Amino acid sequence: MILPHLTYLASICANKGVTEAILSPGSRCAPVSLAFIRHPDIHCRIIPDERSAAFIAMGMAQQKNKPVVLICTSGSAALNYGPAIAEAYYQQIPLLVLTADRPAEWIEQWDGQTIRQENIYGHHIKNSYIFPDEVSHPDKLWHAKRIIKEALIQSEDFPMGPVHINIPLREPFYPQANEQYPFDLTDLEPDLDLHLPTSTFREESVVQLKTEIKKYQKVLIIPGQQRPDSNIKHMLKSIAENHQAVVITDAISNMSQEATIKHHDLLLINQTEKMVPELIISFGKSIVSKALKLFLRQQKIAHWHIQQNGQVPDTYQNLNQIIRLKPKTFLDFFRKEANKLETNFENEWLKKNATVKTKLPSLLEHAPFGELNALEKILKALPAYAKLHIANSMAVRNVNFLGLGGDDLEIICNRGTSGIDGSNSTAVGCTFTTKEPVVLVTGDMAFFYDRNAFWHQYNLPNLRIILFNNQGGGIFRMIDGPSKLPELDEYFETKQKLNGKFLAEEFNFHYRGVTGMGDLLSELQTFFDKSLNPKLLEIKCDSETNTNTLKMIKETLKV
Repeated sequence: MILPHLTYLASICANKGVTEAILSPGSRCAPVSLAFIRHPDIHCRIIPDERSAAFIAMGMAQQKNKPVVLICTSGSAALNYGPAIAEAYYQQIPLLVLTADRPAEWIEQWDGQTIRQENIYGHHIKNSYIFPDEVSHPDKLWHAKRIIKEALIQSEDFPMGPVHINIPLREPFYPQANEQYPFDLTDLEPDLDLHLPTSTFREESVVQLKTEIKKYQKVLIIPGQQRPDSNIKHMLKSIAENHQAVVITDAISNMSQEATIKHHDLLLINQTEKMVPELIISFGKSIVSKALKLFLRQQKIAHWHIQQNGQVPDTYQNLNQIIRLKPKTFLDFFRKEANKLETNFENEWLKKNATVKTKLPSLLEHAPFGELNALEKILKALPAYAKLHIANSMAVRNVNFLGLGGDDLEIICNRGTSGIDGSNSTAVGCTFTTKEPVVLVTGDMAFFYDRNAFWHQYNLPNLRIILFNNQGGGIFRMIDGPSKLPELDEYFETKQKLNGKFLAEEFNFHYRGVTGMGDLLSELQTFFDKSLNPKLLEIKCDSETNTNTLKMIKETLKV
């Protein structure tokens, strides 16, 4: 039997511009899945592993900037969405999560695949709804339609994020062979629309900010993680070149350019009093650099964060103004009104950045083959307009050490929760949205942890994977605490013997493994060329060598 509220569920989603759904197989969810599968305007894909499915949907929604629908069956299947939902919540990525459930009277009755699904995602979801289990009364159908519209609105309202609808379902789950979904519904109206607030100054705010901004001549602007935006990038370039602020750009900000400070992780080895700002201005989400966060937290400097709505974290422990504007609006105001920087402050940052930029290539050239000098060559070989996904742990830190950023490259990393789970799957989701090269740079722990990202029926010809395999969690050799413990090898590095060759054979990837710079440079000549199948380049290196190289670089850069 076809349920009318499920027909409306798919129809309203399509009417609101939803075009993609990621499904995982199940019986209880069949009525929901079929409503989306049979809708002519929604493209559905089946991903068996729910944890991978959720990250894949997140990777798609991140690129499309529109909600992607997730559908799973009842029970523990819904729990497997948890890591990706938390990541989407903190990265502000829209998802519409639809979980099938038993009717309320069967909860806690030892019925199969039954757990407590109401508010299952806790505080890591923008909102959670319980769908009506039947719509025999007109008010119930009205309520069901209202829930769908409100959920979609909330997922896209700033800050965007995941919204959950839990759907109790009774048997029978499957329509008769000749039943058709009536998608030509005519009573979708009245619609519910989102009208964003205008991003303009009130006159009294302009006067106040003009007065405030004139107090400062040592300003740091720090953009956090965000999608590329050429207008904002141009404004930051103008501000830096006009000597109005020192602009520090983490790799994941997608704002790095020649005018900005990109080597802050290494130049802060030699921090001085001259580098202490009077004001921090931030926008966007998190940054990678622990060194920068610690440096600024020690100073107790005035901090303004620019964000049009939503909760604002106190990253540098002295937040004293939240300016409710879009960053473009504020930066346009800033470049018209801000003072010139104090010369000593600006010169200190620029000089130290230039020193690292000059010395680093030679230090890498003379270091033993390992992650950092291999990564430098890889980043230089990346194709234009690539989508670069970076796994957490050492992969993203190494990219930040090297100061990557600029041009048309988009850098993507799961820094909402900063976990290693889901890096592969997020990159796979990205490949479903573009024909441009999608490049994943990852370590062995993150890569093998998320191997089910490739367990599906879809080919990924534009996916390129760079796997750094040092047979364990090498980051723990670089952390003072575990690096000095006798338990390091067994209990922190998580020694493993896997290699990428067998996974590549299993999933029909092109595979190459390298152990030296000559072989790497040879493989890079054709690695990014078009192919019918994904490509995996495995770089085998030693964890202790990687640690020693980074220590050598830091020691050499010390004044």
